[in-house]
Amino acid sequence: MARPMTKLARSLCVHQPFDTREGADLLEIVQFVARHPDPFDRRISEGHLTGSALVVSTAGDRVLLLRHRKLQRWLQPGGHADPGETSGEAVALREAHEETGIVGLTLHPKAPRPLDVDVHEIPARGDEPAHLHLDLRYLVLAPPKAPLARSAAESEDLRWFGWDELAGLDLDPGLRRALGKARKLLTASASGPRRRRG
Repeated sequence: MARPMTKLARSLCVHQPFDTREGADLLEIVQFVARHPDPFDRRISEGHLTGSALVVSTAGDRVLLLRHRKLQRWLQPGGHADPGETSGEAVALREAHEETGIVGLTLHPKAPRPLDVDVHEIPARGDEPAHLHLDLRYLVLAPPKAPLARSAAESEDLRWFGWDELAGLDLDPGLRRALGKARKLLTASASGPRRRRG
């Protein structure tokens, strides 16, 4: 007997991929969720779902990135679920708080949930074999003038960037795609509906 469709599975079924790469990743995630009752479980040998946050300023003019200590890349905050967590939104918000120190992070009210999905391989390290992170990415707003408190265990740097500064960073294609979606949505939200002239 098939399991009832979860809230997560329903949200994935209505997600609109931006391009063929995201479409392939979405299909892989949908199939993974269908196979595993707890797709966030880190004990699954092939991989697990993760949650991450594209943290933007309330004004929508800046994005917060961290320089990941192990991977030596600029990335969005995010990571693994804690035992018992079953919501990508909750994972993304908790991880973003832990890695940035920002109190009061909120999901963007108009953004799709998730905003973006991405599957990427994590290389083997120590006793942990190579595995997949099937990442659910959410658009998150930071309160105005929120102080930052970098997690030294996770990152070497934590910094706000203007949108035009991102071109000079070595960002992976999936993150560039997700940030492009975020910027487009924020621009549309800022301009608001056009009033008809009568």
